[in-house]
Amino acid sequence: MTTAPEVVSPVLPALDYTRTVDRLLVHRDALGEVFLTDLKAIDGTSYAAGAQLPRSHAYYGDHLLRPNCHDPLLILEACRQAALAGAHRFFAVPADNKFILTHLRLRLDQPHLTYVGTSPFLLSMRIRIASRKERERRVTGLDYEIELYAGSSLIGAAAIGLRFKNPNGYLTLRLNNRDGMALPSSASYPAATPGAPLTPHLVGRANPDNVVLLDAVVVGDSAQALLRIPAHHASLFDHPQDHLPGMVIAEGARQLALFAALDIRGLAPSKTLITELDVRFSRFGELEDDTVLSATVPQAAPTGSEEVTDYTLGGVLDPLGGVDAPLPVHVEATQKGESLCSFDLVLARVPA
Repeated sequence: MTTAPEVVSPVLPALDYTRTVDRLLVHRDALGEVFLTDLKAIDGTSYAAGAQLPRSHAYYGDHLLRPNCHDPLLILEACRQAALAGAHRFFAVPADNKFILTHLRLRLDQPHLTYVGTSPFLLSMRIRIASRKERERRVTGLDYEIELYAGSSLIGAAAIGLRFKNPNGYLTLRLNNRDGMALPSSASYPAATPGAPLTPHLVGRANPDNVVLLDAVVVGDSAQALLRIPAHHASLFDHPQDHLPGMVIAEGARQLALFAALDIRGLAPSKTLITELDVRFSRFGELEDDTVLSATVPQAAPTGSEEVTDYTLGGVLDPLGGVDAPLPVHVEATQKGESLCSFDLVLARVPA
């Protein structure tokens, strides 16, 4: 009989990885979509959390990366689950409340420490409440700052903003946003969104079910595509939703950034990894409206410039020093010409 290890960090209490937490704490229907394993209070404004990242997963594991790294969006999902569970367990946010994302950030400083190995990856997090909003002695919002650890090594940081609404308050907010129109449900949404999906390898995927871009085009140093709504996707829509989940739009932004970087700069998706993501949400994404994603890639310096760079497969090559430099990509998501959210991503070569 084997015993699941505890991970001890110099700055964290020992965390247990024996089993996942109650799926209801992280707002998941499927047990296979729960990655959080433990929560432990540190003080009144901070706590620790553990998550086990699977070596194989139909969505998060479907990448062409070589060498293979754990999906940065999987790490961000583990952070999101830690934020949701912490709100319930440590700040008495009721189980019937609706959680609204205001922002997400992720930075990986040591992506080589996220390689997929011969055993599940044990992620530990130190989570601090940077801002707390209350009304009538009830917590209505929390902003989280998260340190990410692999063993005793600090590998990066994340940040999440959540606002909490009781069922009546949420319904009122959503109906106001929709001019009184009844809320839809992804459970009754068509299985296929009209349009031509991208070939999977162009966005670093093998399985076409995981491609969320349609009708992609490139003009100059920008790319545009429609977001495919995978309403029956087991991970992206783990349970019925009345709006576009933030993580679905984030997947679309990631795929468009990879597609634009490949077409415009020649970066191979199999050698390109997101090391930074920063997004702020400004309004709900509706299921019925077309979601347009637009990506902008910085122009290369003109020939003869002292700052000339050569964009190669998997990174930006400095011809003077032979050092890969990160490539920033900006992505906007809009519906009916109005912004839903904007992303700033940084792409880098997968560490050898």
